[in-house]
Amino acid sequence: MNDRSRKSVIGLNHALNGLREAIRTERNLRLHLVCALLVTVAGFAVRLEAAEWAIIMLANGMVLTAELVNTVVEKMMDYLKPDTHPSAKVIKDIAAGAVFIAAFFAAAAGLFIFLSKLYT
Repeated sequence: MNDRSRKSVIGLNHALNGLREAIRTERNLRLHLVCALLVTVAGFAVRLEAAEWAIIMLANGMVLTAELVNTVVEKMMDYLKPDTHPSAKVIKDIAAGAVFIAAFFAAAAGLFIFLSKLYT
């Protein structure tokens, strides 16, 4: 294995370790993963079209990414400001708000897609 390939494998290993740690420690990430799995199963049940799958997968990815970024922000703020600090709280709340926005619009997109499948 050449040096470039070895570095890619090492980087992938770091990413997978981070995902495992986040899944192990973050309840909300596990909740979003279960929701993504349920939506995927429902997609097969109603036979989504390719474009609908693309929207669902992008929406799932958006929510999971937002949750991971929120986790990073929370852990970073806990590290930098172990004592509760008003600015740290605002930063964490804004990051949580980003997850809410991502989840809200993902749910809205999912409702449009699934309701149109069920009522046509």
